[in-house]
Amino acid sequence: MTTGKNTKGYETPNHPFQGGRIADEHRLLAEYGLRNKRELWTAESRLREIRREARDLLGQTQGDTDASADIGTDFLSSLRKRGYLGPDDGLDEVLSLEVTDILERRLQTQVYRQGLANTVDQSRQFIIHGHIAIDGRRTNRPSYVVPVDEESLIDFDQTSPIADELHPERAGAQ
Repeated sequence: MTTGKNTKGYETPNHPFQGGRIADEHRLLAEYGLRNKRELWTAESRLREIRREARDLLGQTQGDTDASADIGTDFLSSLRKRGYLGPDDGLDEVLSLEVTDILERRLQTQVYRQGLANTVDQSRQFIIHGHIAIDGRRTNRPSYVVPVDEESLIDFDQTSPIADELHPERAGAQ
């Protein structure tokens, strides 16, 4: 018998057969090129953890947002570093985060948004096949959360054939 922390990294929905939620999940899967609902549930679980931490900080100071911001400076700076919050956002904005804010920070989405791929599915394929590098280091994890300071460092790996400007699979080469 095992005890302890949930090691799955995500929680499944409590009511799995709700039509509206299923439709929303399918829309997000298509929009962000996710492989399965597990990737979406992982992002939702991460969002729940972030909100829970913010509520705990607000609870420690009994709702005083200025005092809780002083206590939670490390928490807020880590969220700003990951790009979930803007430079002037506080704990109130943490509670208003959506799952799309989490999904926007994934490497797969960043590659597509920067125009390195024609579709989000193609960006996933480029990443998995090792064509994408961050600061010269190859990565093959589409779920990698791209920190703000690494956004501009995303490019094609120099040893990849797709690094050639005339490659037919390059975005805009058609």
